[in-house]
Amino acid sequence: MAGDKEGLLSAKNRRLLIDPLNDDNPITVQVLGICSALAITVQLKTAIVMSIAVLFVMVFGNLIISLLRNLIPNRIRIIVQLLVVAFLVILVDQVLKAYAYDVSKQLSVFVGLIITNCIIMGRFEAFALGNGAWRSILDGVGNALGYGVILIIVAFFRELLGSGKLMGYEVLGHKAKTVAESTGLYGLGYENNGFMLLSPMALVTVGVLIWLQRSRNRKLIEE
Repeated sequence: MAGDKEGLLSAKNRRLLIDPLNDDNPITVQVLGICSALAITVQLKTAIVMSIAVLFVMVFGNLIISLLRNLIPNRIRIIVQLLVVAFLVILVDQVLKAYAYDVSKQLSVFVGLIITNCIIMGRFEAFALGNGAWRSILDGVGNALGYGVILIIVAFFRELLGSGKLMGYEVLGHKAKTVAESTGLYGLGYENNGFMLLSPMALVTVGVLIWLQRSRNRKLIEE
């Protein structure tokens, strides 16, 4: 019946966008996509570019898999999913090399490793294969944003505390050879925390985020 038709942004559909940003986050709750969260969060710029790349791949990948879901033989579905994600990742990689070569070099192999991102393959398998195009797009947007938000938060603290910069710009002042010549916090004797630039500190930062989330919602704590 026309009256029972579900709206594009019904409460059920809005949850596809909101839940991954909150208590169903792919990184802090499902603990997926951790590798790139550790590797490319030294700088905020690379984290933002990686988040946009994953958003593109996940949204269009979910859409393509959803549209093909009734045509894909079950026994070769994983191969088809890999072909789709590989095509989209190669497209992203070529665009980055053409228009943002420096960022592409900084991201290095991690653009290509989007192919192996557990979040993307998991959403293809768990959602896009069983749902329509619109809901699959919303699911892709929600999960990509949930992934990107954590990457950006981690990168924000790592770059700020590790090098005193954000997006490559000095925000805590200028650090000269001597305290007297330095400005901002460096003029007061502040020193950057070099540990924040090491990969283990990304894991510690993600751990703090997981602890804060579970402190707020104790239902997420496993028995």
